[in-house]
Amino acid sequence: MKKKTVRDIDIKGKRVLMRVDFNVPMKNGAVQDDSRIKAALPTIQYVLDQGVKSLVLVSHLGDPKKDAKKAREKAIATGKPFDEKTYIEANSGKYRMAPVAARVSELLGKPVKLAPDCMSAKTELLVEALPQGGIMMLENTRLHKEETSKDVAEREKMGKALAQYGDVFVNDAFGSAHRAHASTETVAKFLPAVAGFLMEKELDYLQDKIVDHPARPFVAIIGGAKVSSKIEVLESLLTKVDRLIVGGGMAYTFLKAKGLAVGGSLVEEDMIDTAREILQKAYESHIYLYLPIDHIVTTEFSPDAASEHVARGNIQPNQMGMDIGPLTIEKFIGALKGARTVFWNGPVGVF
Repeated sequence: MKKKTVRDIDIKGKRVLMRVDFNVPMKNGAVQDDSRIKAALPTIQYVLDQGVKSLVLVSHLGDPKKDAKKAREKAIATGKPFDEKTYIEANSGKYRMAPVAARVSELLGKPVKLAPDCMSAKTELLVEALPQGGIMMLENTRLHKEETSKDVAEREKMGKALAQYGDVFVNDAFGSAHRAHASTETVAKFLPAVAGFLMEKELDYLQDKIVDHPARPFVAIIGGAKVSSKIEVLESLLTKVDRLIVGGGMAYTFLKAKGLAVGGSLVEEDMIDTAREILQKAYESHIYLYLPIDHIVTTEFSPDAASEHVARGNIQPNQMGMDIGPLTIEKFIGALKGARTVFWNGPVGVF
């Protein structure tokens, strides 16, 4: 069955709620790379050209909860008091959408208003007050605990609130589509939902070039922080690839599953058994699964931290892996040589 995109429905005169992936690199309150913003522009411009009543853009930016967790762990280790709300407020500049909204406005040549949050009576009034064809950017979805909550009722509370801002939901956030979050999966329960052009392009390419007709050898690189967020991807790829490279924070869960010392590196303890199962499946399927053999480590999660190069299994209790080392880079390059299809999802180190 052909999937529905925004071009397949009539949106003239309607309010459009559009999920975008504007989780862009930021530094000193400025957007460092606007590639993700530019990738969404064709869908945004198409929507505006259809004579919509309004367009509300929604995205996450960073992960304040995850950052707060790391800060809390550091505070506990040094015996200092810690308050999550105070931490997030003190670092709020990293998570605010104002610079993103300003960049979108520059690229479109049209004003983009910024809402104070994602779900409040004030934001509802601001959306309703938008002029014909007006654009509004909601504040960072991850400043609301409901966005990523594992409690379905909490996610539905936010999904319903977001649904109040549109008559149609357009999802063009391919990079976030695998997550069951309020602004991606849940809101689609309460509005007619279609894909944007970026989503369509990525899905068409994946279906043809990755799922149905991959040129071989087919090598996949999977990175990112968590095994839990990529488990379905990993299990699916094991039935398709010739070689699988695993890096990023999730690699330390696999390394610990193999009984290797990972120090204070990011590990999902509840996913260790799952990692062992994936390793076993790869072995039984005769698929070589590559893991890091050396690391760049630090004693704290900070851009100013002094780094050190260590071999696999030699990460000390006070150290945490931040990136793959030079020997791993060479090993991964070797795994990629001769590949005719490469699928890469997620970073293999901190960036």
